[in-house]
Amino acid sequence: MWESIKWLIPSVTAPTVADCLAAAAIIIVGLIVIRFIIRPLLFKIADLFNKKNHPVFGDITKSVYPSIRNAIIFSLIVMAASLLVEVWLFENAKLSIYIDSVYVFFAFKALYDVLGFYLKNPHRFETGKDQDILTPFFLRMSKVAVMVIAMFTIASLWNFNLNGFLTAIGLTGVALAFGIRDTLAHIFGGMSVALDKPFQIGDWIMSGDEKIDGTIQDINLRSTVIQTSDKGTVYVPNSYLVNRPIYNLSNRTERKVEHFLHISNENSEESIVKFLESVREQISLHPKISKKIIHVAMDELMPTSCRILIRYFVETNDTGSMLQVRQEILFVAKHYCEVYDIKLIDPNEGQYAWNNG
Repeated sequence: MWESIKWLIPSVTAPTVADCLAAAAIIIVGLIVIRFIIRPLLFKIADLFNKKNHPVFGDITKSVYPSIRNAIIFSLIVMAASLLVEVWLFENAKLSIYIDSVYVFFAFKALYDVLGFYLKNPHRFETGKDQDILTPFFLRMSKVAVMVIAMFTIASLWNFNLNGFLTAIGLTGVALAFGIRDTLAHIFGGMSVALDKPFQIGDWIMSGDEKIDGTIQDINLRSTVIQTSDKGTVYVPNSYLVNRPIYNLSNRTERKVEHFLHISNENSEESIVKFLESVREQISLHPKISKKIIHVAMDELMPTSCRILIRYFVETNDTGSMLQVRQEILFVAKHYCEVYDIKLIDPNEGQYAWNNG
């Protein structure tokens, strides 16, 4: 067996039993050191960073540990193999490139793991509230960039012809651009969303055509994940959001409420005026309704009926609270309809709905 690798290591010799035991001892001792010294030390350093209010450094320390552990294990294996063949493999001309490539891989893997951790936990990244929407998007872009840089770095170690490769990539990219132009539109749409920041993760949005209505869950390179009001999940292409008006409903401080009552023309003008004044007074007394804008008036007149507009703003963005106030005002309107004998009709059927005499 040893003769078959002389092309790689000309001076290789068959190992003795002592060499095998020493190689095994190196690996076992190394694993013990990793498990009981290096790992506790790194996690203790991470805890110190957290106690010093530097959670980012603590997260980075914990995230890079797997790559550091694997790099050390790889070094132990190379050292044990060097002992077996009685050649220091780190200085072997044919193996050094391979060994360096593995270390480069682990270095970029550590960076990749750090980005992956913050992609899953963007709230741990100290970027501020205004950048919450940017963090997941650019973390994904950074992960792609890390993979590309790692690939080119390892290729350069093997003296790969990067100029020819880049030329081929450029020509291929032009051809692919025509085939994936829709995907590129979605990606640039995602960049536009990230830079303009029309909404944050967790915001409640609605498109101008009301086809999209829900809470932002995540923003990917190609699409935005939205949880709808019925607890469903919809993946909306970014280009769709960029090309339509988007209402950020989470930024509202007041909710507009409108009621339309259709009353019969048989009601006297005096009773209608008293009804309007009484409803307006009760609305203005409500503690949760803004006093800035209160509209209670007849806004349409038809041959057999007239329409009453009741408009006001509830000082809340909570739907439940708004509906509660809306219900209370409707009960107020119903009460004064009974007090002033106001006859309500269905505008579609022309029949009395309340107080049908």
